[in-house]
Amino acid sequence: MANVIDQIERENMKENLPQFSVGDTVKVNVKIKEGDKERIQAFEGVVIARKNGGIRETFTVRKISYGVGVEKTYPIHSPKIASIEVIRKGKPKRAKLYYVRNLTGKAAKVKSADNK
Repeated sequence: MANVIDQIERENMKENLPQFSVGDTVKVNVKIKEGDKERIQAFEGVVIARKNGGIRETFTVRKISYGVGVEKTYPIHSPKIASIEVIRKGKPKRAKLYYVRNLTGKAAKVKSADNK
């Protein structure tokens, strides 16, 4: 039984995913259906968490929009996700960046991996 489930999961996993981790700034292009039309909407922010593994893997992206913090959690292998682009690599000191929720402005920035 487990082999059948594993095979179905493997078939539905995406192969063309970029390498990104917690602390990276990413742009997630999501397919949104409005009536009978479908369009792509971008959501750009910092990855503050990655959970689980395999087909169940999810990641949480946080951004500040008009002074309000907005977080969205996406399944990595979801067919609703058109693409994921890595804008900037980060160099965090933690595996989960939940502490960023309490910070504002410059303090909420994650150090860049470029400036070693």
